[in-house]
Amino acid sequence: MSHDVTVALSALGVAGQVIVALFLLAGLFALVRIYIPLDGIRRVFWGYELWAGFVVASVATGGSLFFSQIANYQPCELCWFQRICMYPLSILLLLMAYRGDYRASRYLFPLPVVGACVSIYHILIENHVVTEPQACTIGGAGCDYKWINEFGYMTIPTLALTGFLLLIGFLVLAASGQSTETATLAAHAER
Repeated sequence: MSHDVTVALSALGVAGQVIVALFLLAGLFALVRIYIPLDGIRRVFWGYELWAGFVVASVATGGSLFFSQIANYQPCELCWFQRICMYPLSILLLLMAYRGDYRASRYLFPLPVVGACVSIYHILIENHVVTEPQACTIGGAGCDYKWINEFGYMTIPTLALTGFLLLIGFLVLAASGQSTETATLAAHAER
């Protein structure tokens, strides 16, 4: 069962990477003033950007808890930092999506950006591009240990990086889609 869940999470990771590639491609086209792909992505997710982010953050949170609590993989120091960046997003995005609070999405950017940076650093350690810090070797398996390696490249930090990049994309869509709204409160709104 553990391997089946690992393969399913890895397959979701690959699907997420395809969506990230589409986000990046649409962004590159937008840089040269070709907005058709970006407009298409906006139409697909319009109104559901925060809900999509909530699903990504929840699957990532559930996946990390599965790996540590059910599969008994010991999280390393860098895994904990990635969790610190991911776990609050599942709660905050649920609340924001429920309330339809798109303007606040821009304040969440630091969490997935920092998480993505930690994930990239973790991937570099895993692949022995950079040396492992001393803190990683304390208390069991180091940060360079690959608990999973599905499809020849899909490791836990790769899954985390995919989740963080998806969250950045959904937060960009949520923040940019509401940029035309005014920042003033209606006369009947509460502060």
